[in-house]
Amino acid sequence: MPCRPKAAVVVATIAVIGIAFVSAPVSAAPWRADEGNTRGWMLMSPQERIEHQARVRGFTDYDTCAAYRAEHHALMMQRARERGLDLPGSHWDFCSRLKRGAPRD
Repeated sequence: MPCRPKAAVVVATIAVIGIAFVSAPVSAAPWRADEGNTRGWMLMSPQERIEHQARVRGFTDYDTCAAYRAEHHALMMQRARERGLDLPGSHWDFCSRLKRGAPRD
């Protein structure tokens, strides 16, 4: 059964909208702390994880953020030593978005 022209336009429009929706940038959502991007995740309580995420999202200047990041990493390294664990190195600076000239989300 052949498609009517109006029906074909509707189907094509829905397809285009669907593709646009699916290909929307993932970075549109706020940063979310998880085991893949938070040093010492496994050493933090659920409440500490929530507080860490909120704190990181709230920074507005690089120096304050970097000081917190260093303090957090030192605490996680201390906890890892106390438990006899090796803490993986940090591979991502969550404060870099606050550097002058850094692209904004």
